[in-house]
Amino acid sequence: MRKLVAGGAAGVALLVLIAIGAAMLVDVDQFRPTLEREFERAAGRRVSLGRIRLAALAGNVSVENVSIDEDPTFGATPFVTAKAVKVAVEFWPLIVSRRLHVQAFTLEEPHIVLRRSPSGTWNFSTIGAASAATPTPPASATTRAVPGLAIGKLVISDGRITVAQPGPRARERVYTGVNIQATDLSYSSRFPFRLDAMTPGSGSVHMQGTAGPLDPNDLSATPVDANVQVKQFDVAASGFVDPASGLGGIIDFSGTVTSNGREAISKGSLSANRLQLVQGSPPARVPVTIEYRSAYDLRRRSGTIEQGDVRIGRALARLSGGFRTDADATSVRMKIAGHQMPVPELEAALPAIGVTLPAGASLEGGTLDLDLDVNGPIDRLTTTGPIKMSNTRLKGFDLGSGMAVVAAFAGIPRSADTAIETLGATVRVSPGGIRAEALQLVVPAIGRLGGTGTIGPQGALDFRMLAQLTSSSGIARDVARITSFGGPGAGTPFLVTGTTSAPLFAPDVSGVVRGMVNQDTATKAASGLLKGLFNKKPK
Repeated sequence: MRKLVAGGAAGVALLVLIAIGAAMLVDVDQFRPTLEREFERAAGRRVSLGRIRLAALAGNVSVENVSIDEDPTFGATPFVTAKAVKVAVEFWPLIVSRRLHVQAFTLEEPHIVLRRSPSGTWNFSTIGAASAATPTPPASATTRAVPGLAIGKLVISDGRITVAQPGPRARERVYTGVNIQATDLSYSSRFPFRLDAMTPGSGSVHMQGTAGPLDPNDLSATPVDANVQVKQFDVAASGFVDPASGLGGIIDFSGTVTSNGREAISKGSLSANRLQLVQGSPPARVPVTIEYRSAYDLRRRSGTIEQGDVRIGRALARLSGGFRTDADATSVRMKIAGHQMPVPELEAALPAIGVTLPAGASLEGGTLDLDLDVNGPIDRLTTTGPIKMSNTRLKGFDLGSGMAVVAAFAGIPRSADTAIETLGATVRVSPGGIRAEALQLVVPAIGRLGGTGTIGPQGALDFRMLAQLTSSSGIARDVARITSFGGPGAGTPFLVTGTTSAPLFAPDVSGVVRGMVNQDTATKAASGLLKGLFNKKPK
């Protein structure tokens, strides 16, 4: 019995060796012209193949220097080039009938260039369209050796994808280490796939799910249902934004994308660390998270935010509105509203918009209300609207002492902190900084301060202010009476310069002069009016 088993095993081994030997005698390079024609028919593009070699022990056919032409409407550079393509084949049909049956198809180190037209059409959209529209001709004496190309498995190994978009502000984005695997690709049913890649700036993206059936007319409209994970995505290095915009941050995302080919639904959680929204600003010290659900019309290239919860610690704001993806940029038209948000939770995020508190200072207690419009391309966003802070304390900073250089504030009592009753303004935040209009600050120990100004890069301050002091006694009252103009309650003008972390206060001499001129003009006008009334002769 043992001899019988050993003899059977030896016989099988001999048959395998004979089969391998026979396969090695087959010149598979003879299949190149027919293989090129079949690939061209499948892709709807011109396909160029280099030398074809048989690796019998590895169980595959290796094709060198493969390229697939670009859609002519997008240019002449190749759509795909690959160092090699390995094709796993069935050896028995190859030996017996010299037919090449493909089991798996692997592109090694390919470079794929994705281009988008101004109308939003992708260059890969037409892949396979000609094949799907043209029926396969019947076999003949000249085509009987044409291989069947029903591919059970498609693999892209260690690839590089360049995304190039048109327009004056277009920037290329290069994804490396691209690995894609899909099995049982079909025009009639769904199939599983997996994608992994490194994003610009050394982040990573992972996508896994199902796709299909392949759309025969527009490959980009193929339905997809996938889980998506993005880690350490560097906004500044991504190529999605202008590097000069000042926008930055590291983004992590976890969510799902579901598309039926006409509409894509995306939902998930996005976390932005080290966020920067203003040129030259230091990054936020806390993450900003957004939990959202959006619907996107693939044909119109526009979408809506159906849910948008923006959180900074325990502070919550609501994001709503729409967005649009044009050829070279994504633009938004949204609103963000928050009510009774705890101020201390927001403090660590203030550097992102160019606001850094003085050294040793912190915000204690209080709430913030805001109702802002957010508009424009994502790397040139403009945010406008009213904000109001109530009942907070700037701990570790004495505003009165800092303002003592302005004569009118000379007698204000010193304090370790600054209690703020209200701080309100209409703000405009852009990559270049912040502009505040109709600024009103009520500090009970000092009075009411109002004005306008800007916070520029690196927190540079440029404000013109007017102070109406709280009723007081002693020096503060007397100096205020001397330096104010325009009558009771008119106020004292002063300037705020320096930076948000080290503000400087100074008298506004030009403001005083303007006030005196205005006061003199008003006095003369009133005097003339009185004279006119009392000197008027009776009729």
